[in-house]
Amino acid sequence: MIKNPMKILGWREYCSLPSLGCKKIKVKVDSGAKTSSLHAYNLKYYKRNNKQYVKFDIHTFENKTPVSIETKARVLEFRKVKSSNGHVEERPVVETEIILLGETWKIELTLTNRDEMGFKMLLGREAIKKRFLINPAKSFLCNKKVKNETSNSLKRKK
Repeated sequence: MIKNPMKILGWREYCSLPSLGCKKIKVKVDSGAKTSSLHAYNLKYYKRNNKQYVKFDIHTFENKTPVSIETKARVLEFRKVKSSNGHVEERPVVETEIILLGETWKIELTLTNRDEMGFKMLLGREAIKKRFLINPAKSFLCNKKVKNETSNSLKRKK
């Protein structure tokens, strides 16, 4: 008998990033990527209490309409990441909560320009290991509508 069987994800899903104010974003589940990444632009770094933060814009959806929101997060570190085309880029790494398939946990995200990519977010294997299995033949297994479990707590911080 299997205790706590892992849930199944499709190769693309919707999730929420509540601590970034992102109610819904379409993600590509990418087991080839170690770290998760998020399309971010207009990055502005600043310090508060001797800790580095970054203010940035991201794309999300509100009532099926794509919108851009400004958010911020503490920078954990800068990490060199090699993209699928072999290009090495130093990216800021932030920690945020993710809600997917009714579960909430913290993940690390690198911030980068994914403007030309089909998905504004990649969910890498570090974020899903020991939590989910991937069925590459399926999509949106977590339901096309992300339940807004955190709608009251999501506030835009400008």
